[in-house]
Amino acid sequence: MKHVIYLDNNATTPTAPEAINAMIPFMRWQFGNPSSYHIMGRLAATAVEQAREQVAGLLGCGPGEIVFTSGGTEADNAAICSALSADSERQGVVTSSVEHPAVIQTLNRFCPGNLAHRVGVDEYGHLDVSALDALLRRRSDIALLSVMAANNETGVLFQVEELAELAHEHGVLFHTDAVQAVGKIPFAVASTKIGLLSISSHKLHGPKGLGALYVSRRTRFHSMLVGGSQENRRRAGTENVAGIVGFGVAAEMARAALAQEQTDVANMRHQFEEAIFNAIPCVQINGDRNGRLPNTTNLRFSGVDGDRLLVELDAAGLCCSAGSACASGNSKPSHVLMAMGLSAEDAKRSLRFSFSRYNTPEEVQAAAEIVSHSINMLRRSARTAC
Repeated sequence: MKHVIYLDNNATTPTAPEAINAMIPFMRWQFGNPSSYHIMGRLAATAVEQAREQVAGLLGCGPGEIVFTSGGTEADNAAICSALSADSERQGVVTSSVEHPAVIQTLNRFCPGNLAHRVGVDEYGHLDVSALDALLRRRSDIALLSVMAANNETGVLFQVEELAELAHEHGVLFHTDAVQAVGKIPFAVASTKIGLLSISSHKLHGPKGLGALYVSRRTRFHSMLVGGSQENRRRAGTENVAGIVGFGVAAEMARAALAQEQTDVANMRHQFEEAIFNAIPCVQINGDRNGRLPNTTNLRFSGVDGDRLLVELDAAGLCCSAGSACASGNSKPSHVLMAMGLSAEDAKRSLRFSFSRYNTPEEVQAAAEIVSHSINMLRRSARTAC
């Protein structure tokens, strides 16, 4: 395969070599079931608990507050279903208009339409906190407030600690889908009112098929998967030991690299944006330019069809995306950008570029040149300047 420049790290990240190396023994000779009492089982159980400590260290919580799942989607599902199981008198859920499909579709399935409330965002992607507060004051049937920590398409950050405080004031449980944020910005959940928090291994250079749900020791939790007594009876099913081990190593590495995310990765994003702005007219950033993840930029290219541009960039060896990977195959414009007030046409002119510590400044410069060349070619073809 020809050299590919990968700038789609919000979709998935390359698995860290250290995580892969740590997983291999548990796929070959240390293959015991953690629930078994013999030496092979005890080795597996010890490895799972070490990984639990590593993930807890990244979040700033106790190991006993971590429940391993099959990914961020299961963690979101489990959080919402648990909240709805806690009190039959409280079946309402409040969320934002820009949430990930893992939250939106779970609400569509399990929360009646008249009890699922979405709070809007402004043109910069910020939540309308006044409208949220008014809704929580008006309704006494709200079981859960679920707001993402960072938007997966724009990188815009939500002030989840403050939102958790607001929810607590109204006696409402707070959950955050922190899949895009954990490993890129610091967390210390134990000192907050966050009750539930979802993360995913493959977003921070761990293996796919693993995630975790933080369940605060103050939060009642109702298991969605029942059967065996794994995960302290909070998630039945034999643990994916090798994946959990890789997740743990990746979490420890992410914790050590948090400063690098704020400097090196953010600098590469800035380098990319500046190169694009200098080479191409009529380009805009979607969302808050300052209050966003250090690795994410969502750019709108006037006069260019985003789908056509994606094809050109892919042919040139550059990977990026038009939005959430979980909505791929869907030709509809991004619901996130539409919620921010963009027209359908402008939303479809937008692409997301997301960086990681495995990218290099040389790749970033080459990527900017590829984008500039492709934009200019498409605009000439369409006979439009912008």
